[in-house]
Amino acid sequence: MRTPLVVMRLSSFGVLLFMAVDLGAQSAAPAPRPVVSQEETLDPKLVGNRFPPLQWAEMSEAQKEMTRNVLDGPRTSMGGPFNVMLRSPVMGDLAQELGAQVRFSSGLAAPLREMTILMAARHWTSHYEWYAHKSAALTAGLSADIVAAIAAGERPRAMQAAEATLHRFCSELLEQKRVSDETFAAAKAAFGEQGIADIIFTLGYYSMVSMLLNVDEHPLPDGVAPELRPLAR
Repeated sequence: MRTPLVVMRLSSFGVLLFMAVDLGAQSAAPAPRPVVSQEETLDPKLVGNRFPPLQWAEMSEAQKEMTRNVLDGPRTSMGGPFNVMLRSPVMGDLAQELGAQVRFSSGLAAPLREMTILMAARHWTSHYEWYAHKSAALTAGLSADIVAAIAAGERPRAMQAAEATLHRFCSELLEQKRVSDETFAAAKAAFGEQGIADIIFTLGYYSMVSMLLNVDEHPLPDGVAPELRPLAR
């Protein structure tokens, strides 16, 4: 008759022992580590001179939003003018969207687009802009002789028809602030009205970028010397 009672007591003891071991294991478990988002450790690797490079932790929400938009787009870094653009992040965000369209979705063929950018950089003697886009122009297929002539402020001797038309249009617009009827007609025949607009957008955007870089006195990478000499005006 005592056997069921003994079994019940042993069973109850086993349950209590299990509960004690389980509670002990829970109390001994390490506290969960705080989750750190990728954004908290984001390093946009900004570069600047007169405008000190901003760090993620010190950015306003508007500056963070612009940074996200740049890095989520077709660009892979925030070198160049973005450190200055971040000082006015709403306007800077709109400007970087225009820049992405101009550089990555232009109707101009890549060699002509890069030739236009180099002419803007040469006009403003923007050393960093020239450094950044000289290699892009050569990679896109623009002749090294054309690049060297633009750097010297000279008209390239050997150009294809489209290159000659583009050079004439950009030169007149940058130097004379307008283009002649003949130059406009030639550009329209070669590029169409959209092409002319794309050329103007490209000159305008990269002129703005050159001004941002020049005002900042943006540094070239270590070991890189300026290639552009001042032009006689």
